[in-house]
Amino acid sequence: MAQPDNKKFFENLSGAGKAIAVLTSGGDAQGMNAAVRAVVRMGIYVGAKVYFIHEGYQGMVDGGDNIKEATWESVSSMLQVGGTVIGSARCMEFRTHEGRLKAAHNLVQHGITNLCVIGGDGSLTGANLFREEWSSLLAKLVQQGAETKYSALHIVGMVGSIDNDFCGTDMTIGTDSALHRIIEVVDAIMTTAQSHQRTFVLEVMGRHCGYLALVSALACGADWVLIPEMPPEDGWEEKMCEKLSATRSRGTRLNIIIVAEGAIDRHGKAITSSRVKDLVVRSLGFDTRVTILGHVQRGGTPSAFDRILASRMGVEAVLALLETTANTPACVVSLCGNQAVRLPLMECVQMTQEVQKAMDEKRFEDAVKLRGSLRLYKRLSVPGADSEWPCAFSPIQSNFNVAVLNVGAPAAGMNAAVRSAVRVGISEGHKMFAINDGFEGFYKGQIKEIKWGAVGGWTGQGGSLLGTKRTLPAKYIGKIAEQIRKYNINALLVIGGFEAYLGIAELLAARGTCEEFCVPMIMVPATVSNNVPGSDLSIGADTALNAITDTCDRIKQSASGTKRRVFIIETMGGYCGYLASVGGLAAGADAVYIYEEPFDIRELQSNVEHLTEKMKTSIQRGLVLRFDWNVLVTPKSLNENSNVNYTTDFIYQLYSEEGKGVFDCRKNILGHMQQGGAPSPFDRNFGTKIAAKAMQWISKKLQESYRQGRVFANTEDSACLLGMRRRALVFQPVTQLKDQTDFIHRIPKEQWWLKLRPLMKILAKYKTSYDVSDSGQLEHVVCNRTKESDTTTTI
Repeated sequence: MAQPDNKKFFENLSGAGKAIAVLTSGGDAQGMNAAVRAVVRMGIYVGAKVYFIHEGYQGMVDGGDNIKEATWESVSSMLQVGGTVIGSARCMEFRTHEGRLKAAHNLVQHGITNLCVIGGDGSLTGANLFREEWSSLLAKLVQQGAETKYSALHIVGMVGSIDNDFCGTDMTIGTDSALHRIIEVVDAIMTTAQSHQRTFVLEVMGRHCGYLALVSALACGADWVLIPEMPPEDGWEEKMCEKLSATRSRGTRLNIIIVAEGAIDRHGKAITSSRVKDLVVRSLGFDTRVTILGHVQRGGTPSAFDRILASRMGVEAVLALLETTANTPACVVSLCGNQAVRLPLMECVQMTQEVQKAMDEKRFEDAVKLRGSLRLYKRLSVPGADSEWPCAFSPIQSNFNVAVLNVGAPAAGMNAAVRSAVRVGISEGHKMFAINDGFEGFYKGQIKEIKWGAVGGWTGQGGSLLGTKRTLPAKYIGKIAEQIRKYNINALLVIGGFEAYLGIAELLAARGTCEEFCVPMIMVPATVSNNVPGSDLSIGADTALNAITDTCDRIKQSASGTKRRVFIIETMGGYCGYLASVGGLAAGADAVYIYEEPFDIRELQSNVEHLTEKMKTSIQRGLVLRFDWNVLVTPKSLNENSNVNYTTDFIYQLYSEEGKGVFDCRKNILGHMQQGGAPSPFDRNFGTKIAAKAMQWISKKLQESYRQGRVFANTEDSACLLGMRRRALVFQPVTQLKDQTDFIHRIPKEQWWLKLRPLMKILAKYKTSYDVSDSGQLEHVVCNRTKESDTTTTI
């Protein structure tokens, strides 16, 4: 792939002569090890010496064996390990001037002037204070007879916290994994609760931040949620009991209430899980149980999201250290939408502290503005409960018919999106219709009105409960137009993959001959392949990545007693290498073969030699991923830029033959297990948010196009795709996406994740160029960008 001349590339940055130390401090979080691994390997790659500081700031103060030089091999096999292998400890001594003087002395002894700190706001604040005092600490060391030539200490932070309580980043390392633990427990509890018609009160972590409680409530469709940032109004007890009773009266056999451990009422009194249980038993007489998840939320292996996030942040932290100067303020590496950014550390810390100050002063509205909003949850849980988010129409205009359908292959999270769309649509006064089996069901008339209660419990269901097929509408335009007339459908929401994109385009083209298609139409991308133009991410891709990562972890574990073994793993994707490439990064693959980057026998041979050398110098188990050339036919299908013999079988046989005497080889085809299973918390949350925003767009367009008693929309922007682009969700006219699409191979012409491939190669010890032109730049933190409801986090 050609690289532009005006880009600044990785080779221009050098770490020669520099020493970088990495430490983890405060509470542990899944993904910290992935961040440590990325810092170590990227640091070594640029020529710097990299040191571990064991046991956090305590190890820095104590020195000695707590500060050790890291090697490439010392971070092997830690990507999938939870917690932090270099240890974390709270250190009271570091809070004193004398303690920081000891720490400075220990760093100077090793020539360390670059510090990468992974922790929460307290750990990062301590790091910044250390940096500010560095000159005076050095002066004192010189007075005591120490020799030092190091005039400045450079600090870069990464936030590791399961609570997601740090302002300035959409997601902190460990949060997604914690959500996985919570949702696993909730899904398990719901089955037993339904069996016995029980109410369960779940207490999750979040002493000062309700993110885990709120998102898990969205992801499982909980009946009630209590968080510290938004204490309920007086009388909440009666309202909650009324809601639980109404739910049971509709035939539901269970209730789920989620309580953040820091939940309080308007008077500052704690709302504990036991208090909620006693209230339900006393008022309703329901059989009620309490489950306190506790530290299980911190445990387990990191999710695919956290591994990728931590790896990206670790590399970005090293780049930031290479570019820093004496005048550069300490920064923290953050995630905004799908883009890495660098923000002044203390600006983020001060905003985070401002949230807590607002809560202490009972300025809860200010805290919610800084932290986010409960409005979406309220809309999805109680019809008409959200007075802050009024309907877009007057009663005369609000009775529109909106149809929703799934198109293409099933993707986990589709059902969460349908549930969100139906309930948001009903809350705005629309009549919602469900179309079964995609466009095929559309022309056959498989259409029925769908009510609020019909989508209860859908968020945790995999596949497509509406049914989905790959049929395109072009051959059935007349019959579909007839069904639109019959049911008086005023707007369409299509949730699906590339076929959904093609289907919207075909309906749009039919507007010239059929006025029935002159209605607002919007597509929400949902496909495991993540090959839809106009969006960095599709619903279902995260679940598929977790399936790949979990399988790779199990494969590695199965080979734990076998030395020097290479696995060839085939993933889904058609002509799109997203799953293979990003899955390879999350699983620590040694090589990934994809359509977008053609390879030949010379590259294959080079990879085998590289792996052979690694096997000879250290006992490792290699992992090689490739995606099938055409998932619709067979992995052996020929594509235009590869030889017919370059199949998974060929690569397996090549590695087997060339590795004789050094390693043996195994082959695994993951197949449709990547499409199945319950959706991940990310896909549930992403599907919920993006579908709600799509319904807002439909309401707006219906209002704009309602004239003389009918809806008529034929402008270019009345048929859009809603996708995540870099930092935000963006509405893009389908006609404008045509030039961005490779229709033959069913992929976008430009794909953001290709920039992650050099990163994967670097972490696998390959020499390669790394484009840093799109790396994070130092910015100022802005209040209204923090965890906004109209953005969502991607990898």
